[in-house]
Amino acid sequence: MTSPDPHGAEDEGGSGDLPPADHRALYAPFRPRYARVVVLTLAVVVVVLAAALIVALPGFAPDSDPLGDQLGVGLVAIGVVWFCWRQAAVRAEVDEQGVLVRNLLFSRRLEWPEVVLVRFGQGRPWVQLDLADGDTIAVMGVQRADGAFAVREAERLATLVALHSRTSRDD
Repeated sequence: MTSPDPHGAEDEGGSGDLPPADHRALYAPFRPRYARVVVLTLAVVVVVLAAALIVALPGFAPDSDPLGDQLGVGLVAIGVVWFCWRQAAVRAEVDEQGVLVRNLLFSRRLEWPEVVLVRFGQGRPWVQLDLADGDTIAVMGVQRADGAFAVREAERLATLVALHSRTSRDD
């Protein structure tokens, strides 16, 4: 049986008796701010410019068949928009059992005992998790470009790791 400590956390993991609002705030998803705005704006610009170019292409070379060029522009635009969408979708979702890290190309689910340390030192573009197996994983959902907000988010993630790695021996 576990007993709550004075800080509201249970000795063997869990979030103790946090009020619902505090629990929601602590377990809110980690998402970048500025990168999302930039890449979503870029995606809109690419769609508008690609559409304009596709419409205008037949006028540039009326004697040729511009279908191949139009198709090429469309495919490049789709690729850029897909990349922007993936960048905007990076995040880390946390719950009582662990963290789901969704980065640009890959996603990985980690249980709390797998996470040993949260790093966000100078020069790191993203938070980095050191894992019990000696591996590391970047958490692109917390990005240095977000400044003080990113530092607070890294601290919140470190708090979650500490909260869920606490044992009755507290080692």
